[in-house]
Amino acid sequence: MLSALKVPLSSASAQETHHRKWRSCDTGRYSPGGSASTRAPQLKLRLGVCAGDSTPEVASMDPAAVSPSMSCCCAWLLVLLGTTLLGAAHRLGLIYQLWHKADPKSTRHGGELVAEVLKAHGVRYLFTLVGGHISPILVATEKLGIRVVDTRHEATAVFAADAVARLSGTVGVAAVTAGPGVTNTVTAVKNAQMAESPVLLIGGAAATLQKDRGALQDIDQLCLFRPLCKFCASVRTVRDIVPTLRKAIVAAQSGTPGPVFVEFPIDVLYPYHLVEKELGFKGTSSGLLGGIINWYLCNHLRNLYAGAWETRDVSPLLVQVPQATTEQVQQCMELVSRAKKPVMLLGSQVTLPPTPVEKLREALEALGIPCFLGGMARGMLGRDSPLHIRQNRREALKAADLVILAGTVCDFRLSYGRVLSRRSTIIAINRDRAQLLRNSDVFWKPHVAIQGDAGSFLLRLSQGLTGYSPPQDWPASLKDGDHRKEKANREKSEETTEQHLNPLKLLHHVDDLLPENSLLVVDGGDFVGSAAYIMWPRGPLCWLDPGAFGTLGVGGGFALGAKLCRPDSEVWIIYGDGSLGYSIMEFDTFVRHKTPVIALVGNDACWSQISREQVPLLGSNVACGLAYVDYHLVAEGLGGKGFLLSRQNEEHMDRVIQAAQETCKEGHPALINALIGRTSFREGSISV
Repeated sequence: MLSALKVPLSSASAQETHHRKWRSCDTGRYSPGGSASTRAPQLKLRLGVCAGDSTPEVASMDPAAVSPSMSCCCAWLLVLLGTTLLGAAHRLGLIYQLWHKADPKSTRHGGELVAEVLKAHGVRYLFTLVGGHISPILVATEKLGIRVVDTRHEATAVFAADAVARLSGTVGVAAVTAGPGVTNTVTAVKNAQMAESPVLLIGGAAATLQKDRGALQDIDQLCLFRPLCKFCASVRTVRDIVPTLRKAIVAAQSGTPGPVFVEFPIDVLYPYHLVEKELGFKGTSSGLLGGIINWYLCNHLRNLYAGAWETRDVSPLLVQVPQATTEQVQQCMELVSRAKKPVMLLGSQVTLPPTPVEKLREALEALGIPCFLGGMARGMLGRDSPLHIRQNRREALKAADLVILAGTVCDFRLSYGRVLSRRSTIIAINRDRAQLLRNSDVFWKPHVAIQGDAGSFLLRLSQGLTGYSPPQDWPASLKDGDHRKEKANREKSEETTEQHLNPLKLLHHVDDLLPENSLLVVDGGDFVGSAAYIMWPRGPLCWLDPGAFGTLGVGGGFALGAKLCRPDSEVWIIYGDGSLGYSIMEFDTFVRHKTPVIALVGNDACWSQISREQVPLLGSNVACGLAYVDYHLVAEGLGGKGFLLSRQNEEHMDRVIQAAQETCKEGHPALINALIGRTSFREGSISV
């Protein structure tokens, strides 16, 4: 190339010149009659100033020498143009439509595909608050035998799905309409995330062509849920419904379970002919622009339904559950076998599939290690197990030489790990690595940290330690401490409060009358905190609380989901009077859907858990005071049965409780409005 330059360059400057950029190029003209050199176009290259040069040089280049470069550039331009066109064709669905066609005559709609996937995944209930964006889903699921249960608030629908997920071992499903319907679920979805519940939230959305154009209730919904959900997606065509839902459901259940969100624009759910009508394009159009718009709308519609009704696999994908390795289990077996004072702390994760809770209970009883139970693990060992320790946990942990944290997190509930002794050997197992090591190397340090399923781990540990049991004086000493504390609580329940009922006495009476098939839902602060020490869940998966998020308002939804999953159980909601305000309207839902539950309201006309700290610290009860509302009359106004329990009929306390139980057996929801006084039982408890 350099040989074609008219002006010779020195060898010293040749390499430098080779790297200079072309500043301009010009093609010379030629005459057909001229010589070959004059006929050939002359390429001129303007070079920059060389070192030592005072003026730029102009060189001409032989076209034969640059033709390969020009060919290469042209080839790249063609490739770029082809790639761009292919990308546009792909985005418009033109390539897919070559092999897959839309059926304009079909009356089927996308809601039917949603229903088929849910049915194939064992979904029995769909919780919702109706909206036009999701009507095809509701109609189709009902036709397939999935029970559609509509609530009075979208958050309740998600709470109910959360309860179903916890009790059934499968995914819980809620469907809500676009915009405000979706935003109303945010707190409930966050609660499901922190409680590690596999919940599928289906949200309606504006039509695909109307996104960001000011359509009714059109907002960026995905940005709200990406921080809360394991999987978020917006379905853009009917053919994407099945694969997207399958991915979402398996994501909800795999690893650490959690909520997922799938958004359905309204035009992927309704039939072809209705969407065609709403698009409003004309059969013929005048002008180039009109023709382009018309073609675009027609193609969009065809692509929306192309291949929509082709047979697709709707069966569940394989759920991935992390497991401890054989080496890790063996290491833990050796540590446990040497322990003299072992203790286990069980969290909600131990109740997750694939380990059945009854098998886990047998494994725990075979190990014989004293257990503290929290979250969904409450009731795991039944009411009268010698291994279940409820009191004096701090003292037990300080004395223990080995502690197993099975799905239990060192957050505020364990004082961020400060209650653990540095002298103890600590084994921690959790599906989530961040939770597994929460606050480790600050206040505590695990000797063995296993990212895996806690239930399966305990089962394998028990199988490997057949015949093992710790020294019997250790669990016996802890149980003796339990009995002493329980006796003190019982004595405290007999104290007379300044006014109204002693809440501890009320809770003891209810607990004494609970049948073996009872299930407890707790929703509140101070009154529920007392209930956690007084009331005994009768078996595994018989206790539902919000979890680490401490959300108020779960009661109505949790009880609804629990009663549907356990229709033969006596479902109780233990309410504070403050938390009752969030979901008392769901008594209408209980009546309409024939799900009789019993609500016990500890009515002290106050946000007592806050007031207890706020008044002595800041000298004011502002915003803490409520009123002694006739909540039993509200329940009756919604179609339920209400009972008032106060000091005036205290001697008939058992009779009132039993009357509520009979009402429930007859198929009617009941509410006991219990006016309670204040005790010192929970002094020092935290509210922040």
